[in-house]
Amino acid sequence: MLAKANRLVRADDYRRLVRRGRRITTRHIVIYLLQEDDLRPPRFGFIVPKTVGIAVRRNIVRRRLKAIGFGAVRELPPGTDVVIRALPGSAQADWDTLRSAVSEVLSGGVTRA
Repeated sequence: MLAKANRLVRADDYRRLVRRGRRITTRHIVIYLLQEDDLRPPRFGFIVPKTVGIAVRRNIVRRRLKAIGFGAVRELPPGTDVVIRALPGSAQADWDTLRSAVSEVLSGGVTRA
């Protein structure tokens, strides 16, 4: 579980990140990245729309993405914000596929504000 300090919770934070952040699209997810000159811990947010599937399937995808974010939070520099949006194909993707997609994108770097 991500600590409260590592979660994006305000709608304004999501909006800012989706509008100003770098967008990377993979087969199953879209990741928005933004790094600011700030000393706060890295933060993650998750968007799992109804197009992914029924509530049970969406919750499974969301829990998988949160677990992946929990593992990746230690690797990110301070001031990094990440929003992961699940695409409809993410419901059929297995754990390793999602994890490798996220880790490839996050290891590729972030853009500064």
